[in-house]
Amino acid sequence: MDSSLPPAEELVLVDRELARIDARRAQLLARRDWLLRVLYPQVTAPVAAAPFPAPPVPPRPEATPRSTQNVLLTLGGVLLTVAALVFTLVSWGSMGIGGRAAVLAVVTSGALLAPVVLLRRGLASTAESVAALGLVLTLLDAYALHRVALADTDGLAYAAVASAVLAGVWTAYGSALPRLRVPLPAAVVAAQLPLPLGVLAAEGGALAFAWAALAMAVLDLVAVLRAGVPAVRVTAGVGAAGLGGWAVLTGLVLSVTAPGRAAPLLLAAAAVLLWLAHRHLPTALASAAAAGLAIVATLGGLLRPVLPEVWEVPGYALCAVAVAAVALWGRGAVEPAGSGGRFVPSRGVRHGLAAAGGGVLALAVAWALPPVVAGLLGPLARTTAVWSGAHAERLLPDYPATAPLVLLLAAAAVAVVPRLWARCGALALVWGVLTALPVSLGLPYALTPVLQLLTVTAALALAVRPALLARGLPAEAAPAEAAPPGEGPGEGPGEAEAGGDAGPGAWAGWAPRLPASAARRAAPESVVGRLAYACGLGSAVGAVALGLDTRATTFAVLGVLAVLFGGVAVLGTGGRRLIGAVGAVLAVAGLVGAGAAAAQWGAAVSGLVLLAVPAGTAAVGARLRRHPVAVAVEGTGAAVGLCGLGLTGGRPALLALALALGGVVAAATAVRPERRVVASWAAAALFLLATWVRLAVWEVRTPEAYTLPVTVPALVVGALRRRRDPAASSWTAYGPGLAVTLVPSLVAVWADPSWVRPLLLGLAALAVTLLGARFRLQAPLLLGGAALALVGLHELAPYVVQVVGALPRWLPPALAGLLLLAVGATYEQRLRDARRLRERLGRMR
Repeated sequence: MDSSLPPAEELVLVDRELARIDARRAQLLARRDWLLRVLYPQVTAPVAAAPFPAPPVPPRPEATPRSTQNVLLTLGGVLLTVAALVFTLVSWGSMGIGGRAAVLAVVTSGALLAPVVLLRRGLASTAESVAALGLVLTLLDAYALHRVALADTDGLAYAAVASAVLAGVWTAYGSALPRLRVPLPAAVVAAQLPLPLGVLAAEGGALAFAWAALAMAVLDLVAVLRAGVPAVRVTAGVGAAGLGGWAVLTGLVLSVTAPGRAAPLLLAAAAVLLWLAHRHLPTALASAAAAGLAIVATLGGLLRPVLPEVWEVPGYALCAVAVAAVALWGRGAVEPAGSGGRFVPSRGVRHGLAAAGGGVLALAVAWALPPVVAGLLGPLARTTAVWSGAHAERLLPDYPATAPLVLLLAAAAVAVVPRLWARCGALALVWGVLTALPVSLGLPYALTPVLQLLTVTAALALAVRPALLARGLPAEAAPAEAAPPGEGPGEGPGEAEAGGDAGPGAWAGWAPRLPASAARRAAPESVVGRLAYACGLGSAVGAVALGLDTRATTFAVLGVLAVLFGGVAVLGTGGRRLIGAVGAVLAVAGLVGAGAAAAQWGAAVSGLVLLAVPAGTAAVGARLRRHPVAVAVEGTGAAVGLCGLGLTGGRPALLALALALGGVVAAATAVRPERRVVASWAAAALFLLATWVRLAVWEVRTPEAYTLPVTVPALVVGALRRRRDPAASSWTAYGPGLAVTLVPSLVAVWADPSWVRPLLLGLAALAVTLLGARFRLQAPLLLGGAALALVGLHELAPYVVQVVGALPRWLPPALAGLLLLAVGATYEQRLRDARRLRERLGRMR
């Protein structure tokens, strides 16, 4: 800009410059757009195709016109209903009889007739609201009629009659106006009241009320099956479930107190439920299950008065088994078309009845479980001393003698089902029977261990040979467990619904199937074997605990268990073999410990005797070598040996002997190549501990006596390693061994006023330092040098203190200043010397 120009000329120049800048800016913007399209075609292309912004989307309304209309109509109907109630209950007395009749007639008639006009105009929602108001007004009319004209009539009787009349009126009204959805369900609700209210008015009692509820439930079921309006079916179904459930519940309660009176009611309810299960397949399973429960309750209730109290639960269990058996093998309902006219129960009916029987049987089994728990865990709750012989006088709670019978009945019931879960359940139940027998029958002590050992024998035999119990299952048991519904073994597609003929095939069709993944993971024999093994182990623990009451029983039980678990270790497979080997070793260890205790040798000597077990397992392991059982046998023996060492801790001399014997066993084991690494380290540790304990017994206080037995073998091992691997670090080879002796000796030097220990330690440190320098080993050089320096400092410390005390006070600061000046003057040289020293040390091993 030139301020000397006139304003007009300057303005022309400014305009020209602005025009040039605008042109350049437009050119740069065009170039920028082209570059953006080249670099980001996916992003810029849609923008170029739509130069104008999209119109804004209007906000979505929070409520639709239809829902708004329904809310308004509902609120209006509610307000009108409240107004009618207030008018009837509060303002009724201010009008005469003519006015009252006129008002009720006009308002009710208007409310019932208005929906006709509204439906013609297409106002269905408004018609529904007004019709609901009209129905409420009819209720008010019935109430007003009772208050004005029939005040002396019984309230319950009048309510029964009024509800019947209203049900008929509302039914006629809903049938005349089929487009209305409220009147017919309301009529169904009103129809539920006449019979129950009539019974209450007649003071018929609980049984009569249950009969009335059952009759009303039957009518509701007819409505469910025959009505064409879904709302009517749903309302009737809810009413049938409520009233029918009340009737069945009343019958179940009365079957305990008055079985003779409750039997007809329960049988009638069962008949209705079976009829419903046959006619309405979606509810067949639940209906048949309720029917089966009613039948079992009826039969069990009729048996209760003639049976002793202890036989009541077995009676119910027997009835449950009978109902399930009849359901799965019996005939009775017409088979669907295409079946040849045979009479067999449908699949849902069979399943429901069997589920009811199974549920009652499960409750009976739960009632019989306390004796099983007492027989298994009772011996563990010891309150007397070992070998006191007090078991025969031990007081146990009274348990029903029929509990084993219930378990046996349940086992027989599920054993006939050719399914894996059923065989496992039968096995567990039979084991429970054998466990509960001594407690339930009060068997003498002499027979109880025998029975438990027989139980262990049988369980371990099944664990070794599970095919004995898995026999009879389908050939491809695992895939069959995952078969699709209706395609089970012995049951084709045509029999899926009808249920097939009577026989085991019926059980196979009913039995629930496991998922395919679970069936592929575990074969039947494996699952049965594991369960049998678990049962055997539980009984073995109980037998050992029970055998501790007397000395002879202890030896007998442990001896038998040692033989049994040894047999499993020899004949078994997989994990069962390993656990059998562990159990056999533990049983043998128990025998050894029991023998030592019987000889009254005390805890320390008994621990020493227990070392015979690891010695024996080491011999067995040498025989087995790389057999999978060898690890379990030797590991268990080592654990028993550790327990023995712990027992000898009270007598240090015996502890040293025990540690030495353990080291001998470990050293003998280290001869074998497969155990050389672990056993050699264990032997070294045991020998070292034995040495330390023996020195402690001899009251040796010199630390080198404890450290040198570690240092010498460690240095030998380090030398052998360096010979085998010259690249190994000296810190790994010699560092631990040297530190074990040098560090405790340095600590002892600073606390020892004698001159012998510093002299010997200094000579040893000097020798280590020279060897490290000679062979260029970093660890001996640094450790020996540090030890030598500390020993020298210890020896010079008294003289240094004396010299420092004799010098003037200004001399130490002056010497420190001179030292700092010297270091500062030769700083670079000292850094080079430090680097060279570090490099030399770094080249050492």
